[in-house]
Amino acid sequence: MSNSLILFTPAGALAQSAPLKRAAKRLQSLGFEVEVDADALAREQRFGGDDATRLKVIHRVAKAAPDVAMATRGGYGLTRLLDQIDWKLLAKSVERGTRWVGHSDVTALQLGLLAHTKSASWHGPMAAYDFGRSAAEGGVDEITQEVFTEAMSGVLEAVGYRTELGHDGFEARGTLWGGNLTMLMSLLGTPHMPRVKGGILFLEDVNEHPYRVERMLLQLQQAGVLGAQKAVLLGAFSDWNKSPLDRGYGLKDAIAAVAARCPQTRFLTGLPFGHVPTKVTLPVGIKSELLVQGRDLLIAWGHQD
Repeated sequence: MSNSLILFTPAGALAQSAPLKRAAKRLQSLGFEVEVDADALAREQRFGGDDATRLKVIHRVAKAAPDVAMATRGGYGLTRLLDQIDWKLLAKSVERGTRWVGHSDVTALQLGLLAHTKSASWHGPMAAYDFGRSAAEGGVDEITQEVFTEAMSGVLEAVGYRTELGHDGFEARGTLWGGNLTMLMSLLGTPHMPRVKGGILFLEDVNEHPYRVERMLLQLQQAGVLGAQKAVLLGAFSDWNKSPLDRGYGLKDAIAAVAARCPQTRFLTGLPFGHVPTKVTLPVGIKSELLVQGRDLLIAWGHQD
């Protein structure tokens, strides 16, 4: 592999430079020709540079059209830029072979790209959060690294994992799309929200109590988004704190409450993705197939080159 890869900061600022350096070194060891954007360590309040700087960074990366454009981290900031991004420029980079990769706040960029141009991107790891993890933090997860490498080399055609019982024989075909639930919610009612019917929607979130997850899912249901999907794949909903008011209420209850209102949509848990060390890399905006055999779930999309 000799894929060119640019690390850039489109949203929140990096608190330290060490994770970025570790990430660059690790990605180089995997065979990528790594370039760190000149403004990757810029900082303006909590952002990776002011809005104008980060907008220029995104456009600069698009013009360079590397094989891989990987965000250093998420945080918050891309929502500020959505109305100003040159989506056609980004689409041209995709046509030239660029795979835009990230998760969390990067969901806004990926779904905006899909909404405006129907161009595909990749929901996956980020530099500091995944490849920048120190040895004390456990280092980069092997599965995360392996799946990402295969996806970026163009050989990854499918991912599989274990889901809960009760879905044996279920099949679905449709556009695979999604990302961070909070970010997807922030796009509702805007021109940056994709209008996907008959799709396969995947979701994850962090620091959100199950009642907040339920409330967001119900808004998606009430807005007609969930009911228009064939399946909803639920990843990790991590790092939330229980409340004494819960009295047994948890994530399973939240999902059950929403699923009961969407009888035509299948909800499946277990997707290894989210703000957790182990995550698969998934295409956003690609026609895919889903098949469940027993508890084994397979998502396949084939070659996209």
